[in-house]
Parts: sequence; structure tokens; C-alpha cells
Amino acid sequence: MLDKYVENYKDEIIKKTQELIQIPSIVSTSNNPHHPFGEPINHALEYMLKLGKNLGFRTKNIDGYCGYLEFGTGKELIGIIGHLDVVPVDTDWTYPPFSGTIFNNRIYGRGAIDDKGPVISSLFAMKIVMETCQVHKRVRLILGLNKKNDWKCIDYYKRREEAPSLGFSPDADFPCTHCEKSILTTYLKMDYSTFLNKDILIKEINTNNNPINVVPKTCSIILEIKNHKITMCDLIKRLKYMIEENKYEIDIYKIDEKQVKLTSHGIASHAAHPNLGINAISRLLVVLYKIFDFYEIHIELLDFFYTYINTQYNGENLEINIEDESGKLTLNVGDIFLKHNMLQIGLNLHLPITVNMITITSKFTKYTNAYWNIDFDIVSYKPAFYIPKTNNLVKTLCNIYNEEINSNLNPIAIGGSTYARAFDNCIAFGPNFPGDKNMCHQTDEFIDIDNLLLSCKLYAKAILALNNF
Repeated sequence: MLDKYVENYKDEIIKKTQELIQIPSIVSTSNNPHHPFGEPINHALEYMLKLGKNLGFRTKNIDGYCGYLEFGTGKELIGIIGHLDVVPVDTDWTYPPFSGTIFNNRIYGRGAIDDKGPVISSLFAMKIVMETCQVHKRVRLILGLNKKNDWKCIDYYKRREEAPSLGFSPDADFPCTHCEKSILTTYLKMDYSTFLNKDILIKEINTNNNPINVVPKTCSIILEIKNHKITMCDLIKRLKYMIEENKYEIDIYKIDEKQVKLTSHGIASHAAHPNLGINAISRLLVVLYKIFDFYEIHIELLDFFYTYINTQYNGENLEINIEDESGKLTLNVGDIFLKHNMLQIGLNLHLPITVNMITITSKFTKYTNAYWNIDFDIVSYKPAFYIPKTNNLVKTLCNIYNEEINSNLNPIAIGGSTYARAFDNCIAFGPNFPGDKNMCHQTDEFIDIDNLLLSCKLYAKAILALNNF
């Protein structure tokens, strides 16, 4: 029965996914208290609320921080928690990132898989259930607006609105996830003012506003020669040798006889999967360490980085390469900047569920204490999320997937973070299918149309199952 209804809505599901992708909903600063995350984000929220109202749902805009669409009656509330914000884009897309272009049965665009396609498929799953079944619980699609930043949207929701009694977030993988690693964001800092009179100076750094939870695709640094005894020709020659020695993709552009720009190129991926990317910042920092070391300019922060982090993404040299049932610890060098003479390197770590944060921070403290000019600051920490595989919700959603796909897969652990951890008795359910390449945060992000429609059917089945809990 569900197949017929999904097929009936196929064209609309595709069209609405395209239209939502076409809204460039990247979080931005705003002076409008009613649009705290910027105008494009608000546009995406208003689009969804209008669409929901036209489809027959009750809707609410919660002061511009988030919103929801709802149907049904009853005391209990089933929650489906998604988000409308997306990570920034670069210029290397095959198709414009906010076009929603369809090619080869795929919808391309930023947010296609994370999380706009899944939000639309969830919405139409609700529509199908509302049209075909009587439910004795309310079903609510909660729309977060700044998941890629600091979750202020969901925090605001939880302070003012009813929490779901159970539910799922369409923001990870099938068959379902039962645990998510803890996430630690830190910065290594050093006063750079004592190096302003050295022979070579870091003049400018640009990471193209890379989010710290994304493996950076590009990073550029401008170096300035302060000592007339060092020629630009000699500096470029040595830089070329160091870049070629490491087989890095780093461009050298001579600005003038005093300044040179280095641009490092990598491959973007989610920070939870650094093995799928190439870190442009890490590679550039390795070269910077070597060139400064050659000219006997000993910058402590670069020395620490080269010795203890380098291009590793599991923390081997820091002795934090820990693994448990949730997977390996991952470390992403996601940010670097120079401001007010403070040189800072930002790290985003995803910690296995059995690892205590203090175990990790104590290692950083141990090794940074050997450098008089380095500070280690904790910016944020999200505790791990864990529900046993034997939990009824976990078993139910996993069984829905296995029965539909005719498989026998077990619930999985992920390194990423979903809104499931914001609520009790909630787990992540899709949209990535086993074996598919994870396009989250990547250039040429897409969602397969067949998978988009299949996820709609799975979400409808999930709603019906949770209604009978």
C-alpha cells in the first residue's frame, strides 16, 4: 500500500527537495532578533512551514530559532528531528551547489543528503500516514536551524516546547544508530607577537570559513620576508622542494619580492570520517614548520603540531589513538587563524563512547606543558550518546529496515552527531544506505532519487510502528 502512495507523491517529493536545496541556508550573522541565524536560514524555515500548512499540517515558528509541523491527536508525541542549515560550499562543484540539478537519477546540491532531502521525505511520510491511517499520538517534524554550529535552535526548543516521548532523526545511517561518539572541540593557542621581527613572517591566513567539523578542502597563507638577505627566489625554491618531497598539492604564487602566497588543496569530508578526505590545513602546516625550521625560526605551535599531530587523524603521536565498539578516535584539524597576534589551531575530536574526556585533555596538557608559549583551551564538549541494541526502539527501527530491504544488519555506532542525542528515547534512522558513499559535507553532495523515495516509505513505516508503542 505504501509503495502506491509514495509513487503518487514522487514528483512532488523530488520537486520540493529541489526547491529546498535552492535556498542557500548557511548560518550567518543577523541583527534581526526574529531571524537569529540569518535571512537564508529563515527563508528555509518559512518555506517549510508554508509547505507544511499547504499539506494540511499544524505549524509553528518558534521565534525564528526553529519550527515544527504536526498532525494527529493524543497525549504522546512522536518526534522526527531534522535540520535545514547546511555547511558552506566551495567553487569546485560540477553543478551549482544551490541548483538542485538532477542528473543520472540523483539530485545534486548542498543539503541534498544532509538534511534537506531526508526532511522532505519525512514530511511526505507524515502526509501519507495522515491520509491513510488513524493515529492516536501526535507526530511532529521538528526543524532545527543551526545544527552545524552550536545547537542553539534545539536548546531554545527544549526550553519552550514539549519534548517528544520517542522518535528518530533522519540524519545518519540505516539500518539505525544506537550510539554516537562524544565530540570535543579545542584550540591550541600561541602568542605570535614575539615573532613579528623574525626573518619570515606569517602575514595572513585564510581557510575559506571552513567549519571545524569539516575536513578542510583549502587553506592559504601569505608569508612575508623581513630580512633582505633572504631572496624570494631562494624561498620559493625551498618551498617547492618541501612540497614536492611530501607530494602535496600546494600552489605557490609570488605576490611581489617580499610576499608569497601558499594555497593548499585537499578533499573535504565530515570530521567524523577524516579518512575520506585530505586535510589542506595539516599539509600546509607541515610545510610551514619545515620552512621556518630551515631558516631557524622556531615557532612553538608549529613544532608541537609537527611533532604530535602532523597529518595523523587518529592521534597516534598524542597517545590517544583509542578504539572501542563505537570505532576509532578521530582528530580533525579544522581551523587555523591569526588574529590580534594570536596564532590558533582548531581541532575537532570524535571520541569513542568509553573514553573519558579527561583522558584526552590530560594528554594534550601533558605535551603542551613542554612549550612555554602554548595554551590548550576546551571550546565545547558533547557527551557520548548510547542506547543498548536490545532497546525496543532500536530493535523496532532496525527490523523495519531489515524487513523492507531483506537484510539482517545490526544497529551501528557513528562518529557524527545528530539531534537524537538531544532527546530521550530517540535514535538516528537513515538516510544513508549501507555501502553508499557518504556525501555529507562533500563537494557534489547528492541524494539518489530511488533512495529518497525508499526512505520516505521507511519513515512512514517507522511512524506507524511508533504509533503502536
